[in-house]
Amino acid sequence: MSPLIRWFHQLGSPPYFDRFAARWTPWAYLLGLLTMGIGLYGALFQVPADYQQGDSFRILYIHVPSAWMSMGIFGLMAVYAAIALIWRIKLCEILAMACAPSGAAFTLITLATGSIWGKPMWGTWWDWDPRLTTELILLFLYLGVMGLYAAIDDRRNAARAAGLLAIVGVALLPVIRWSVVWWNSLHQGQTIRLLGESSMDASMIAPLWWMVIGTHLWFVGSLLARARADNLRREAGKDWVAKLVTTQSAPEHER
Repeated sequence: MSPLIRWFHQLGSPPYFDRFAARWTPWAYLLGLLTMGIGLYGALFQVPADYQQGDSFRILYIHVPSAWMSMGIFGLMAVYAAIALIWRIKLCEILAMACAPSGAAFTLITLATGSIWGKPMWGTWWDWDPRLTTELILLFLYLGVMGLYAAIDDRRNAARAAGLLAIVGVALLPVIRWSVVWWNSLHQGQTIRLLGESSMDASMIAPLWWMVIGTHLWFVGSLLARARADNLRREAGKDWVAKLVTTQSAPEHER
């Protein structure tokens, strides 16, 4: 067995995952904060004002990474849920459900910053624009997954039911992505491309990528922290959890 495959098998062990998450969660949070700090500094103090939108365009450095994360996290949640349903891997159930709160938060940030940005650009806080409407539906899907997971007492059955909703809901993602192309929309078209030339000036792009990297790192920290907490709740009563609690509650000199 290759070292990589063996590592993935080990990661599925609840005690091993707990140690892994405890070790890397603080690093992910710290690196995420530092990276986002660099991005925000560049966005606020180094990037010139837009020739049409003025300084109000700077909100895109929060809006765009949040929008990308809102869709990317839902897709990841659906992948974890599919793996859990097909191969009955408990850790993937936990990871899928741990995605939902962070994804909902990024979706809410996307909607809020979009409204703030839309007021000076469109003259209104909200318009039933296809992109805005489908993003709002995405928020409802996240809340549906979270609500369904909380409503069923059996954790495994709850994760499977909520995971199925996530798998079905992933069909919304291409609709969000292409809504500005398929329908007449107030929302501007794509200006930033991962591949190919962006219509946004090159001097404005670097802080955006710092923010994108930072939000991904922050999400990793959040995912590991939430998954670790859920893992400990599910494993409560096991010997390794009791030993962990005893070790952490013991005085420093007795550890």
